[in-house]
Amino acid sequence: MKRILMVLSLCATVMGMGMGVAQSATMASDGSGAQQACEAQAAAKKLAGAAKTSFVGKCVKDASASAKASQCEKAAADKKLAGAAKNSFVQKCLKTDGAADKASQCEQAAADKKLAGAARNSFIQKCVKTT
Repeated sequence: MKRILMVLSLCATVMGMGMGVAQSATMASDGSGAQQACEAQAAAKKLAGAAKTSFVGKCVKDASASAKASQCEKAAADKKLAGAAKNSFVQKCLKTDGAADKASQCEQAAADKKLAGAARNSFIQKCVKTT
């Protein structure tokens, strides 16, 4: 909930800077638009060096988390869930999306290394735990 409020306040700030930047921040699905919007915000705040890098990284991460959260919220609304059922569904949705991403990345890494059988399974299990 804190993330959603933070993202909403961030969006309000962006809207204050101009509708063009706000559109690129909210319409970005591949991350490059969010990256550009976050860099524009950093420039507006006159950040440089490590402070800029840290700000942009956190901003992009929050934008991607917000996008995932809104997808899960929409799915819960489509299923007409409310209250505790909705909260539980959204939490599970957010966790499984992250877990699926980790597992698919680890499976791709195993395929790149041309692992098979027990070695592949062991690699994937270890990768998912550490990633």
